[in-house]
Amino acid sequence: MLWSFIAVCFSAWLYVDASYRGPAWQRWVFKPVTLLLLLLLAWQAPMFNAVSYLVLAGLCATLVGDALTLLPRQQMLYAIGAFFLAHLLYTIYFASQMTLSFFWPLPLVLLAIGVLLIATVWTRLEELRWPICTFIAMTLVMVWLAGELWFFRPTSPALSAFVGAALLLLSNIVWLGSHYRRRFRADSAISSACYFAGHFLIVRSLYL
Repeated sequence: MLWSFIAVCFSAWLYVDASYRGPAWQRWVFKPVTLLLLLLLAWQAPMFNAVSYLVLAGLCATLVGDALTLLPRQQMLYAIGAFFLAHLLYTIYFASQMTLSFFWPLPLVLLAIGVLLIATVWTRLEELRWPICTFIAMTLVMVWLAGELWFFRPTSPALSAFVGAALLLLSNIVWLGSHYRRRFRADSAISSACYFAGHFLIVRSLYL
């Protein structure tokens, strides 16, 4: 676990650093390498069971989505579909561990966040308007169920999964805001840091 953790952190740091100031080849190499290391880390989890395959499948879908965004001609629609599938698989993973329960403030807060995000980028989305809105909705549902799991069963794995899902949401907020509204210097680095930390914490929930 220790060496795998160090490898994931080092590879992710190299990509985040490249997103801020490094060469393009460094981004091309270390984004897929980091996700492959996360796949290996998840596969080695001591508590790995049938449901855990959903996390592996989610990472594979994420890897496909990232590959599509790195192509010379970005296949954004297909990439969004792959990311949607990844978040759907994570959502099923969270839902499989809980019974039906509701902590009403959480979905209300997430709904407000979703409305504000969509309102911010709506006029710039053009033909991707509905795919991106559907993806945002899926991400909000993922965070909601991860939060419900933690409120229902306040354990370390549930907290790790909830924080991970929330970081993935934050990563998407930064990415969409910078891509479709206004760029700023560290946008890619911040989005990437949240992105890798979110996936790592979801994988980490398999270990606790």
